[in-house]
Amino acid sequence: MLKVCEKPRHDVCLGSLGIRLTFDLSLFMSKAESSAWDALECSGADQREQDQASIQEVVSLHEAGFMVRIQAPATETFELQVSGQMLVTELHQVLMDHEMTCLRTCFSLQLGGAVLDALTELRLVPGLGEGALVKVVEDPYTVRDARLHLKHVRSLLRSLDVADAHNGANGSSLSYLSLYTRDPVNGSKSRAAERETIDCLLPDYITPGCKDRPLTPLQPIREDWKPLQCLRVLTVNSWNPPPGNRKMHGDLMYLNVVTVEGRDLNITASTRGFYLNQVLQHPYERIATPYQVYTWVAPHADHALDCVRAEETPASRVGQDEHTVGQSRDWNEELQGCRELPRSSLQERLHRERNIFKTNSDFVNAATQGAIAVVDGNVMAINPGEEPRKQMFIWNNLFFSLGLDTADYYRPLGGDAAAHAAPVCDLRGVQAYASIDIPGLHTLGTALVDYHGHRVTAQAIVPGLLEQHQDRGLLYGSNDHGHTVVSDTKFLDLLGKTCRPLRVQRHMVLDHHHTAVELCSCVQTKGILGNDGRAYILDLHGTFPPDLNFLLSDGGEGVPEECKRLGFPWKHRHSLASLRPELIEAFVQHRYALFQNMVSSGLEKLSADGASLENRSDSTGVRLSADVQSEALIKTLELNADGCSDPQRRQVILEACRAVGSVSDTSFEICFNPDVCSPAVRIPSESVYEVPKQKQLLWDAAAFLLSNQIPAVVRDFLDHTAVPLDGGSLRLALHQRGVNMRYLGPLLRALETAPEGERLSHVQRISISEVIIRSAKHIFRIYLQNVEAAALSAAVSHFLNCLLSSASSAPDSADELLSRRRGSRRRRSQGSRAAALAETAWARMTPGDLWRKIQNEAEDYYHYTLHWCCVRVVDEAVERWSLQKISLLREIAMKTGIQVQLRDYVFESRHRPVFSEEDVVNMSPVVKHLRPSATDATGLIQQAQVAVQQGLLGEGYELIQQAMTLFSSVCGIQHEDVSTCLRLLARISYITGEYADALSHQEKAVMCTERVQGIDHPQTIQDYMLLALYCFAAGQPAAVLRLLGRARYLTLLLSGEDHPQLVQLDVSIGLVLHGLMNYDQSLKFLQNGLKMTLKYNGASSLKCAHSHHLLATLLESRGDYRLALQHEKEAYSLYRSQAGEDHDSTKESSEYLQTLTRQAVILQRALNHIYSNTPNACTPPPKFSTPSLPMILQQLNITCGILFIPLR
Repeated sequence: MLKVCEKPRHDVCLGSLGIRLTFDLSLFMSKAESSAWDALECSGADQREQDQASIQEVVSLHEAGFMVRIQAPATETFELQVSGQMLVTELHQVLMDHEMTCLRTCFSLQLGGAVLDALTELRLVPGLGEGALVKVVEDPYTVRDARLHLKHVRSLLRSLDVADAHNGANGSSLSYLSLYTRDPVNGSKSRAAERETIDCLLPDYITPGCKDRPLTPLQPIREDWKPLQCLRVLTVNSWNPPPGNRKMHGDLMYLNVVTVEGRDLNITASTRGFYLNQVLQHPYERIATPYQVYTWVAPHADHALDCVRAEETPASRVGQDEHTVGQSRDWNEELQGCRELPRSSLQERLHRERNIFKTNSDFVNAATQGAIAVVDGNVMAINPGEEPRKQMFIWNNLFFSLGLDTADYYRPLGGDAAAHAAPVCDLRGVQAYASIDIPGLHTLGTALVDYHGHRVTAQAIVPGLLEQHQDRGLLYGSNDHGHTVVSDTKFLDLLGKTCRPLRVQRHMVLDHHHTAVELCSCVQTKGILGNDGRAYILDLHGTFPPDLNFLLSDGGEGVPEECKRLGFPWKHRHSLASLRPELIEAFVQHRYALFQNMVSSGLEKLSADGASLENRSDSTGVRLSADVQSEALIKTLELNADGCSDPQRRQVILEACRAVGSVSDTSFEICFNPDVCSPAVRIPSESVYEVPKQKQLLWDAAAFLLSNQIPAVVRDFLDHTAVPLDGGSLRLALHQRGVNMRYLGPLLRALETAPEGERLSHVQRISISEVIIRSAKHIFRIYLQNVEAAALSAAVSHFLNCLLSSASSAPDSADELLSRRRGSRRRRSQGSRAAALAETAWARMTPGDLWRKIQNEAEDYYHYTLHWCCVRVVDEAVERWSLQKISLLREIAMKTGIQVQLRDYVFESRHRPVFSEEDVVNMSPVVKHLRPSATDATGLIQQAQVAVQQGLLGEGYELIQQAMTLFSSVCGIQHEDVSTCLRLLARISYITGEYADALSHQEKAVMCTERVQGIDHPQTIQDYMLLALYCFAAGQPAAVLRLLGRARYLTLLLSGEDHPQLVQLDVSIGLVLHGLMNYDQSLKFLQNGLKMTLKYNGASSLKCAHSHHLLATLLESRGDYRLALQHEKEAYSLYRSQAGEDHDSTKESSEYLQTLTRQAVILQRALNHIYSNTPNACTPPPKFSTPSLPMILQQLNITCGILFIPLR
């Protein structure tokens, strides 16, 4: 069992294997979470006091919750837990969702007869405390309030319907956790009886060796599920609008309702409420996600009559906000106003960050709606006389532009390719400047929407920017790539504060008057002064240094040998390729380590006589370690290098700074000149001598990516620090090391030449899949732009057939099944439509054409050659690289926004195309946007990591709990950071033996991950696996197999049968089945787990020894002692060679071998007794062991990598 040490310890033991490890909170996290929250180095008394004060401030905030009584009309008084930091308007929303008051929307809150201000925090309301009575007082309705009430009623009626989640509407998303955690066993039974009634049979499609990959289990349906329908019709009837005499009596509108029983009701909405309201009450609380989550697969559903839904999106309101008809939100003023809020105290920072997050969430949703309306042609262009590719749009005070080179602005950078890539680079720059958050420096609200093959950039409008005759123009930067350059003192002061965190070097360029001008950013960054007096910076696609590996330079001078050896620099389709910020930070840390080593070596040479350093260290009276002493001395020398009296020491610092490329001669400072390789930028004569050094620094960073970071990524894959399951997790692993996805070609070559390439087969397979799918996405974007709206489903299904079907794909063959079921008149029209489709350009594409384009695109963009010679290229690719067509379908659907019908697709058919028009359900937008978060909560997580590293689990738990409170306050409950906190709380609770708390936290984490990241996200799979472990420990084995089966199904769907994650899954399933005495199925999973362990961990690993031991215990239970002895001998041999003779695991294995030998001897004697027919022989029967639940739990802990903290 798990035990907690009495004293804080830094070392812990991994299960019974006895492996000493450092107890680090990063072990609880995924690599993405661990890299986002690196260890916080707490040094200095001032910093500790500041952190302690912040902790106390958060603790006082966390304890500010209290209970109030709520009294609503026609209901009993009930109690509600509230927080002091909650706004009155937030309490209003909570009551609208509460089961006791969910039928009211238009009301005010009163305390002692006084109406509470909506924007006041509860802790600031006089007299509002523990036990206070808050009254819900109904207010008069208006037409707007009545419409909002109808929308609220509709959301209640549809709260258990998944149609909104499938359609990607109203912040709804899918979650299936409750389907797997509910206990099918009714009544109270004993442990043994419950153990016998647990269903041990797993579906055939998740058992090892099964090749079927059905799609329908991805969205399962309850056996007892029935569609919920309370009303048949809820609509505005034809008596509207009310005549004048009825308006004088307060009538607002008239509604018609038809109930399920067929009762027809006429309802009047008046200022006093709704009459004859028969809506049924639902206690279900629906919490929307802050950003819409889209699913790539959805079942076919009939389009039901819903007039309230129709009221929300009529054609006459396309260009207006849905809540404020005739009004538009000033998005720029809201976003900038939120950033200008005070931030001196914790309460102010929370209020500011909460407003920033909420406004950005609303902005992204509005930008998505507007981009869809623009692409659909429902928004009038502000320049309708121009050709369509040059048109721009304004919708709801948002400016929309297409990702095309409309004015030849991007021609020097690559034309349309550069125009398509620039918005992504610009968004990355906006995120960087927003993270630094310099007061007075403003960036625009920005969102990118890819929809129907078009990239649309949505931005808030700067006041005065669109005026034709504006007095204030460009004050900083250049509009023509550096030919004309201007600068301004105000922008230099503001941008100068960002140079150090962004690693940007202040540099000089020549303007159009040949005058030297100073810049603190890329020359293409534009600074303007809006009519509101704010300083804005635009066009931030040059924020990060250029990647010279993809930028051909004249003559190729200064190219490092590492780059030349791999064939760099390569020609790229645009010149906007830049280095990622993760790579820049890794490069700076690498250079700083070199700097320290050089200075330390130089100082050691100078102090060879033993006088200088000894005197310096003795004079302080402090004895430091060599590393600490060297680093402290380096810092001292850097600070005093200018006035240092010792020229030799000053020379050491100077040489080290020059060697590492520091821009300063007296201290370490790595910065990059973003304009040093821009062809149109002219350098002043007095700065020309610095150009070779600045270019060399960029080349060194590019070479560092090839020589250090890509090999580091491969090492991460080998030691399973990163275990990608799909293209998204592979991208995350590369980005954490600062490697862009355009380096997939070099990565694949590194994987192919790796010493242990067999252990990297899963990464190679996913990387090949990414090259194919990303190349197909590039082709699909161009392919879809020339398709008319009426032929979208036919065009998309045709493309999918060319990509994934083994049969020939023609437009009429896709509708064969559909046309058979229709009448002769319909068949004639369908045939004429098919003939018309066959004449279009997209319909003439064949599978061979598409795969040749994919091959060319992979060679041109990723510089990787895909070899195939078969006519059916997709089948050859699937067989050669062990790909799955269902996984390829998922990847292409998620990357392009395609939503396909939920059914089991037959990809192997060579006579019928896989997809028909009806299989393409929808096209969803793919949205990229800014991601603001809670800075104080992130700091608490860092403090928690330090506490856990010191063994203070209780303190770490409290800090994480407080961080979750802050995250919830800023971002809401449905957010990735909240699910991360819940996951960490569950892990610490489990380690400390609080199994019930661990189960409660993990259930919430799984629900949040499913809702926010998706039901088939890799993190969802990990959360299901952890929840299964906690269920088993908490005494709920009934749900364990269902949870593990769900996790294995999702793993097979994403990556197939050959993946290292199946080691943990199959061993866990085998252990649980062993405990439930289902030995046959347990043997299949444990054998497959051993097979995967041998491949991905090696035959000499301790995990392999553990798998052999588990198989031995199972075979002993089956009575197969001969095979059990073989496996345990293998385990003993590995333990002895890896851990030594005196290790506990080796001794336990030796004792178990002796036990197996005795049991085998007893069994053989019993058999001999039976065969000899000796009447007087008395041989005791062999004992077949049955594993206990605590023993299985211990083995599950070892399998899942749970850390033990032994008592000492």
